[in-house]
Amino acid sequence: ATVLTIIGICITAILMAKNVKGSMLIAIVVTTLIGIPLGVTKVAGVSFISAPPSLAPTFLKLDLPGLLGFGGAGIVGALMSILTVVISFSLVDMFDTIGTLVGTAEKAGMLDENGKMEDLDKALLADAVATTAGALIGTSTVTTYVESTAGVSEGGRTGLTSFVTAIMFLLAMFFSGLVGIVPAEATAPALIIVGVLMMGAITKIDFNDFTEALPAFFTISIMPFSYSIANGIAAGIIFYPIVKVFTGKRKEVHPIVYILAVLFIIRFTILPK
Repeated sequence: ATVLTIIGICITAILMAKNVKGSMLIAIVVTTLIGIPLGVTKVAGVSFISAPPSLAPTFLKLDLPGLLGFGGAGIVGALMSILTVVISFSLVDMFDTIGTLVGTAEKAGMLDENGKMEDLDKALLADAVATTAGALIGTSTVTTYVESTAGVSEGGRTGLTSFVTAIMFLLAMFFSGLVGIVPAEATAPALIIVGVLMMGAITKIDFNDFTEALPAFFTISIMPFSYSIANGIAAGIIFYPIVKVFTGKRKEVHPIVYILAVLFIIRFTILPK
């Protein structure tokens, strides 16, 4: 598996260096095929075409009695638990999404001179609607994935990219067996290369200013170590006001950042993980 991943990285890197259109998709397909003789790509007994699974077991299966804690801790205790869980999930989902959107937009050159993304509220609304719909349908949490940067690196810039991707996902439901044979070792190289491309944004950080460098360092390092974009952003938000205040630069910190720092400290120390 490790050898296949290295092969995939080499193939992707070569195609990217030669500016081949669709280099990541080509590399994924080629790496998947190479994985067959290596025993990583499993094709035996795979049904390439199949009907999508039924939603009946999970659609609108809301455990409201369990939610309100009937027969358990009582309504008041249940409501307090619900509140803490909602706040915790909201913070994680919001900053996970914002981090992904801003990172993707930066790579696409869609941030203004102030580093702000146009129509961010619309993107967050779409994410919120999808999250709610996913919960009602019974899927795992729906959110904006950092894998979107792979499409951006291939030239995707408009809503047409998202629309075509959605159509392909719809078709993939009927070819889940075929799609499922693609091993993680074939898709990982694309994400690794995208990570390399995104590292270019680090050059915009003022490492000569320790109050800027320290929060940025914790943000960048904690994301991969904790497997969470939100945790990385949270760490940066916590350390940013701390170093600014104790170096006499508290006026550089927006009041909302102080509030967010307190909320994240509460989340890490009190709220359920």
